[in-house]
Amino acid sequence: MDNALPMPRVTPFAAFCVASFLLSISYGSTFLLALLVASLGGTESDAGQVFAVAMISTLATVLGSGHVMQRLGAARCIALGAACLVIASLGFALVSGLGLALMGFGLILGIGWGLFYTVGPIMVVGMVEPTRRTHCFALLSGSMLTGIGAGPLAGKLASYVGLPVQTAFFCAALSAALGGLYFWQLGGRDSDSGRGPGSRVQISLKSAAGVLSSRSAFSILMVGLGGAIFGGMGSFQTSYAASLGLDYSLFFIGFMGAAIACRLLIAGWVVKRNPLATSAVLTTLMLIAVIGFDRWVTGSVSYGLTAALLGVGYGLNYSVINGLAANESPPTLTAQALLLFSLSYFIGVFGFPFVASKVIAQSGVHGMLLSVSLVALLVWGLSVGRWVYERIGRN
Repeated sequence: MDNALPMPRVTPFAAFCVASFLLSISYGSTFLLALLVASLGGTESDAGQVFAVAMISTLATVLGSGHVMQRLGAARCIALGAACLVIASLGFALVSGLGLALMGFGLILGIGWGLFYTVGPIMVVGMVEPTRRTHCFALLSGSMLTGIGAGPLAGKLASYVGLPVQTAFFCAALSAALGGLYFWQLGGRDSDSGRGPGSRVQISLKSAAGVLSSRSAFSILMVGLGGAIFGGMGSFQTSYAASLGLDYSLFFIGFMGAAIACRLLIAGWVVKRNPLATSAVLTTLMLIAVIGFDRWVTGSVSYGLTAALLGVGYGLNYSVINGLAANESPPTLTAQALLLFSLSYFIGVFGFPFVASKVIAQSGVHGMLLSVSLVALLVWGLSVGRWVYERIGRN
C-alpha cells in the first residue's frame, strides 16, 4: 500500500521506526514499576509518586524541547533523550530501596521520554508530505506501541526463567543505548536531519493560543484523555491481573498484537477514511473495551480479547488524531501543535497513574476501572460530537 513512496525515503523511515521501537522499550518497562516497588516493600501509591515526578520533568522537557532541538538538531536531541532513558532504566534496575533515588530516576525517565516522544513526530513531519502524515504516524506509533508492549513482556520472560523483575530494566537500558546510537549517528551525518518544517519550534503564549484556537485543539485534548486511559490501564495492569488471578502478560500480548496487526493490515485503508468518522468508531471500541475490563473479564481468553479490542481502538485512534492535530493546525504552527499534542499526552499518561494510585488505595482496582471508564466516556463523547457536528455542517 506504500508502493508510491520512493525507495530512498522508505529505508530511512524504516530505520527510524526500528530505533523508535528500541527506545520505547524503556518506557514500556515502567509498567513493571508497581512490581518493582512491591519487591522493595512499597505499594501502588509509591509507584504513583514516581509517575508524578516523571510527569513534572516530562512537562518541563516538552516546554524546553524546542530550544534543545534548535541548539542540537532533532536527531541529537533524541540521542540525548536516549541517554537519559539508559540512565533511568539502569537506575531502576540497581536501586535497592524506596526514596529519593527512585524518584530521581523517575525524573530522568521523564526527561528522556519527553525529548524522544516530542521531537520524533516533528522529525516525521519534516520527512514526509502532509498527505502521508497520518499513515506515517500510524507506522511510527505502531513501532512505539510494540516497544512499549515488549517492556513488560521482557519482565514476564525473566520471571519464567527465575530472574528478578530488574532484568527487564537492564534489557530496556541496552535497547535504549542501541536506539540512541542510531540517532546520534543520524545527527552526525546531517546536522539538520529531522528539523521541523521550516519554522522555529519554541512554544510561546502567542503560538499556543494560535494552536488552541484552531480545530487542532480537539485532538490535543483527546490525546491527553486517551493517554490517561492508556497510562492508567498499563501502569497498574499487574495489580488488576493479580486481583483476578490472571497473567498480566496476556494484556500486553493482546494489546500489542492487535496494534501491530492493525498497522500491517488495515492502517493504509483506515487513513483514507473520513478521520472524524474513523475516530468516532475507534473511541467506541475503546469505551467498550474499558467497560469490558470491569464487567466481563473472567478468564484468560476474555482478558486477552478485551486487551486486543483496546489495542485496536486506542492504537489506531492515536495515529488518526495525531494526523488531525498536525493537519488542522495553522500551517506555520504545525511543530507547535505537535509539541502541545505531546504535552497533553504526557499529562494524561503520567498524571493519571498518580491519580489512579490514590483511587486504588481508597477504592481498590474496581474504583480505578470506574475512573478510567468515565474518561473513556468523555473521549467517546468528544469524538462522536465532532463527527456529528461535521455531518450537520455539510448538510
